[in-house]
Amino acid sequence: MAHPKEIRDAVRRAYVFDRLTLEIAAMKAGVSYGTARRWKADAAETGDDWDRAQSAQLIAGGTLEDIARGVLAGLVTQYQSTMEELSRTDDVKPLEKTKLLASLADSFQKTVSASKKILPETNELAIAMDVLQRLAAWVKNNKPEHIQIFAEMLEPFGVELSRAYG
Repeated sequence: MAHPKEIRDAVRRAYVFDRLTLEIAAMKAGVSYGTARRWKADAAETGDDWDRAQSAQLIAGGTLEDIARGVLAGLVTQYQSTMEELSRTDDVKPLEKTKLLASLADSFQKTVSASKKILPETNELAIAMDVLQRLAAWVKNNKPEHIQIFAEMLEPFGVELSRAYG
């Protein structure tokens, strides 16, 4: 079914300017997610990268707090994706997985620490991440036989932290 250009433009506007997920933007416009994804890919092929437009709009139209929230939101998304990928793969040995998790936690902690100067609400998240980082180090040093199960629990618990602290 062919949709009018106005519908495609509405999906793009909702995604770029309202910063809705592509799935929600599609639902709001009354089209399938697959259609919206195809429109986004087609636009990218012709030089209209919706993700770049969204980032540029955020920087141009937002306050410093909006920009910091956008950066932090992007990092949380990457963090969750990486955690999910690490939990699904058996190709990485437990010790290597622990090192990757520690590195990921360190990067996250540094970003959260920097953003809490701009966004006071991230202070709670910074504390939660610090506790997790300390617990990971403690398990590694004092109970290394439990590191695999700890790594397996971290991913779903990260989702819980994300729900609790944003």
